[in-house]
Amino acid sequence: MSTYANGMAPLQDDSDIEEEALVADYKEQVQYEDGLDDEVASMSMAQQPDDIQSRLAQAAQPLDFNAPLEAKFQSYDAYCSLFHFILNSEGPVDLEPPSYYWAWDVIDEFIYQFNSFSSYRARIARQGQTPDEAQMLRENPNTWGCYSVLNVLYSLIQKSQIIEQLGAQKRNEDPAAVAGDYGNKSLYKMLGYFSIIGLLRVHCLLGDFSLALKTMDDIELTKKAQFARVMAAHFTTYYYVGFSYMMMRRYGDAIRMFSHILVYVSRTKNFQKSAQYDSITKKNEQMYALIAICVAFHHTRLDDTIHTALREKYGDQLLKLQRGGPESLPIFEELFRQACPKFISPVPPNFDDPESNVDPIEHHLAIFMDEVKTNMWSPTVKSYLKLYTTMDLKKLAGFLDVKPDELRSWLLVNKQRTKQLRWSDRTLLEGDLVNVSDLDYAMQGDLIHISEAKVGRKLVDWYLRNLSRTYN
Repeated sequence: MSTYANGMAPLQDDSDIEEEALVADYKEQVQYEDGLDDEVASMSMAQQPDDIQSRLAQAAQPLDFNAPLEAKFQSYDAYCSLFHFILNSEGPVDLEPPSYYWAWDVIDEFIYQFNSFSSYRARIARQGQTPDEAQMLRENPNTWGCYSVLNVLYSLIQKSQIIEQLGAQKRNEDPAAVAGDYGNKSLYKMLGYFSIIGLLRVHCLLGDFSLALKTMDDIELTKKAQFARVMAAHFTTYYYVGFSYMMMRRYGDAIRMFSHILVYVSRTKNFQKSAQYDSITKKNEQMYALIAICVAFHHTRLDDTIHTALREKYGDQLLKLQRGGPESLPIFEELFRQACPKFISPVPPNFDDPESNVDPIEHHLAIFMDEVKTNMWSPTVKSYLKLYTTMDLKKLAGFLDVKPDELRSWLLVNKQRTKQLRWSDRTLLEGDLVNVSDLDYAMQGDLIHISEAKVGRKLVDWYLRNLSRTYN
């Protein structure tokens, strides 16, 4: 297994046998999706006969993108009815799910409709141009509410005892011993498992990136994981984990997540002709944009396949990102808009005061661009520092045409940013604190002492101890 620059290694790869098994799963998934009843697929959940098997099948069907607002309300009511039946019946429901892939499709479509409805409602509130729809939305603030969606996901996890089952598997114990009456039913076990991936996604959409990663404590990111059997789930998991890492400024870990899934998908692209192919293709493009952003902050060697694709897709843009400076700002903004999730607000918008409603995407873009501006001069400053072993702060400020105090603040912030957590084999929020820069420096008064990072702290300390003897 090769090691990238800065000691960053790709995620642990599994055997060819396991990869072939996943390819077989993807083929089976395509056959399952191709075999869905067209008549059932064309009907909304609200139009189904009162037959639980039909409702189960329809729950996994995408709602038409141009469906009217009434259909979105009906879909929400149908999901509420279905989940109420599954969660609140007397004892576990004795039903077999249509397939393993059905469980992911249900959770995926449930969250997609929640996300789509929330974005639509916020847009109507900000524009204030459709009074009839605005009034309907105003009168139904709890429809597709954040609390309702989170309550369903957490309830499915709790009911299925899936956390306890995954913990038992890690300890090489029998998960059935801790599954309980509900968790031993495949319907609950599969819905509970994919609800964990759903929580990762929802918390990321709400902007709580640390909680998003925390939800994944009990799921291991390997090809042996259950989510890896479903291509869309596999892709979604790595996208949201990687994006959460990026927003937490753990760029090395973000690159590892994006690189792993992109390289893996490139090997299995002939088996992605499923109903979710368009969604996977879009996420594929988004992750390339996110890798371009992360590499600008965290220079590292990429897999040849990804490096070639980046050069083909972005070319001069990638060079401008890595050079930094004001001309890189619009490129960062463009790529972020293109690649970020469709963030949503946890509360309904204010229809009475449209101007008070903040666009969640613009909010997170502003936070991200603050980070970009903080690092904007990093490549330029680094190029100067590499020429010296010691340098006067005021002299460097003159080169950059900035005030010495501003430069001092930037250097202190940048020094702190050279230390990042790197995930190893523990939970996603944990990691080892490592130096991610090939340059190290220390300041005393107006003097900057520079050393190669591989020499490390000892050389900088030596400079400080011998300051008077060396520079007087």
